[in-house]
Amino acid sequence: MLKLCINIDHIATVREARKTIEPDPIIGAKLAIEGGANGITVHLREDRRHINDRDVLLISQHISTLPHILFTLEMAATDEMLSIASKVKPGLVTLVPEKRQELTTEGGLNINAQKQHLAKYLENLHKHSLTVSIFINADKEQIKTAKDIGADFIEVHTGPYAENPNESELNKVKEAIEYAQSIGLKTNAGHGLNYENIKAIAKLNIEQLHIGHSVISRAVMIGIKEAVTEMKKLTDFNFK
Repeated sequence: MLKLCINIDHIATVREARKTIEPDPIIGAKLAIEGGANGITVHLREDRRHINDRDVLLISQHISTLPHILFTLEMAATDEMLSIASKVKPGLVTLVPEKRQELTTEGGLNINAQKQHLAKYLENLHKHSLTVSIFINADKEQIKTAKDIGADFIEVHTGPYAENPNESELNKVKEAIEYAQSIGLKTNAGHGLNYENIKAIAKLNIEQLHIGHSVISRAVMIGIKEAVTEMKKLTDFNFK
């Protein structure tokens, strides 16, 4: 069954805009699960621009009581993140590229450019009994290298398709998934997917979809009426 994993980073983005305590990503994770999410995904960035260490710990602790829910930790391949992942023990570690100046992840990890480092890094993750995915472009050479260095999964970068959802871009994603599976890799997909372009991707033979910004954006819109109604009731005793 295809698993829908909700990335809740941007709940924390709103919180960090004011450096306050709300909205709380942990509550967001619980509500997403109540809504039917099969997993919760967070990206712990080096600069902690949204999700922080406390979020990771508390979400991990909550999900550990829900064996049917997958907790995915997206992270850069650094010593600091290796230490955190080895202690938190997420259900899935997804290695992603990371640049401080980017607004969001701009492309797949270039495995070929750092093959030796990543091979050793995956070896260390596996020593801690962690399952590892690599966020990667729909490129057969990169996919083959992911297999060579010991990845368990790849997550195909769907950004180009999401920005220009046509048959050609869809076929690139499909062919990448089929190739990865043919050499023994499990496959996920994500990035830029929304309520308009999701159906074609969801029909592909993949294990997990990781979707965040679009869901959180829609939640802001379809949930604001109820939030205002609740506040109105607290400020107006004549409100009905």
